[in-house]
Amino acid sequence: MESDNVFKGKIKDSTIFDFKELYEFMYHWLVDEGYDVIEKKYTEKMDARGKELEIEWNAYKKVSDYFRFRINVRWYINSLVDVEVEENGKKRKMNKGTIEIKFAADLEKDYEHRWENNPIAKFLRNVYDRYVIRGRIEYYEGRIFSETDELIAQVKSFLAIEGMH
Repeated sequence: MESDNVFKGKIKDSTIFDFKELYEFMYHWLVDEGYDVIEKKYTEKMDARGKELEIEWNAYKKVSDYFRFRINVRWYINSLVDVEVEENGKKRKMNKGTIEIKFAADLEKDYEHRWENNPIAKFLRNVYDRYVIRGRIEYYEGRIFSETDELIAQVKSFLAIEGMH
């Protein structure tokens, strides 16, 4: 399998937000866009400043027998504490902390390893990629770039709305 990194981006903010709602929002956004989300890592530690979380997701979306999108999402949350905010005259429990989410989007080619059986097949795959389907590769790179960019925009909007309390 060959993989081309198409996009890298991140969000970093110290804000008030609802961690559980943000987690569910991002998960459901990816699932609604056709991704299978695998949580590779979830660690939680306590220190004097609050909770420290580290989460890693790999989200996969098959777009053809040859191409698959992969978005790697890494969360780093520090100094996460519970806070109470007033919203429309009612008290609501939320979280406050520093959140950093890194996104890396890759276009995976031959993800089922059909062309990697021998050196000739691998050579033919490179010719196929470079000359036969170059336009299709560029099309899929544009799609995964746009989808990841949209996810980041949605998360930023979510955090901006959440932080207005």
